[in-house]
Amino acid sequence: MEIDLGEYKIRSYHKNDIEALIKYANNRNVARNLRDSFPFPYTKKDAKEWLRSACNQSREMNFAIARQEELIGGIGLMTQPDVYRYSAEIGYWLAEPFWGNGITTLAVKEMTKFAFDNFYFNRLFAAVFQGNIASARVLEKAGYKFEGEMRHSVFKEGLFKNQMMYSILKEEVDYL
Repeated sequence: MEIDLGEYKIRSYHKNDIEALIKYANNRNVARNLRDSFPFPYTKKDAKEWLRSACNQSREMNFAIARQEELIGGIGLMTQPDVYRYSAEIGYWLAEPFWGNGITTLAVKEMTKFAFDNFYFNRLFAAVFQGNIASARVLEKAGYKFEGEMRHSVFKEGLFKNQMMYSILKEEVDYL
């Protein structure tokens, strides 16, 4: 899969993404706003395990954010079980040298359209850790609505943190 974002793109992971993945994912500033399943330090072993999984998805839901030369981030969807089966969580990260250029907002907008066009989802959501103002702005600019704050719902770096919940419904996506 590939979605053109101009100078950048969302694309399937490739096995040769390993060096760029290690280079950009091994960053405390990236990892601090992600779940602990995104490790820090990010080792070659972590990159190999992720790429083995991402390159062999039976239903492709995790993708690289890339420029022509290399991977610079990731974006994906996590389906939900049981009564939440028409919802999916969207998650993303971008290499620090590329922050502040609108790349993530564009990627979230396009991935949102892709999700609603290719899957049965009615709702996408994302939870932003307390203090991650940039990610909250990405979601707001991509059309997601603030739903509320979950108090002390995350334990990260030795602290309890709040999470801000954002969502968008299929009917709210602008396809023009």
